[in-house]
Amino acid sequence: QVQLVESGGGLVQAGGSLRLSCVASGRSLSINGMAWYRQAPGKPRELVAAITRGGTTTYGDSGEGRFTISRDNDKNTVYLQMNSLKPEDTGVYYCNADPRAFYGGIYWGQGTQVTVSS
Repeated sequence: QVQLVESGGGLVQAGGSLRLSCVASGRSLSINGMAWYRQAPGKPRELVAAITRGGTTTYGDSGEGRFTISRDNDKNTVYLQMNSLKPEDTGVYYCNADPRAFYGGIYWGQGTQVTVSS
């Protein structure tokens, strides 16, 4: 079993930046893909970005261009640097992980709220 704990969310003005972190514990050495998803009010959960243990990345439409995913395997931590935030980036951001898959994995964190004010 793997536990994921997110942090770094909060309230920020449009144009600002936030850095989210997600620490994995448990059988974390078995993790390959780690990803960030977000869910805005009234909308389905969507992929923001994902990264493999080897550092290969992919971005969803919502993360392309302004967001950067990175990972520290020694710390079992994945980060999401979010710049030039917009009100439409508001939502709950979830960390996701899987022993094999790139994204869409079986482990989920509880989520961290990001609110961008205009």
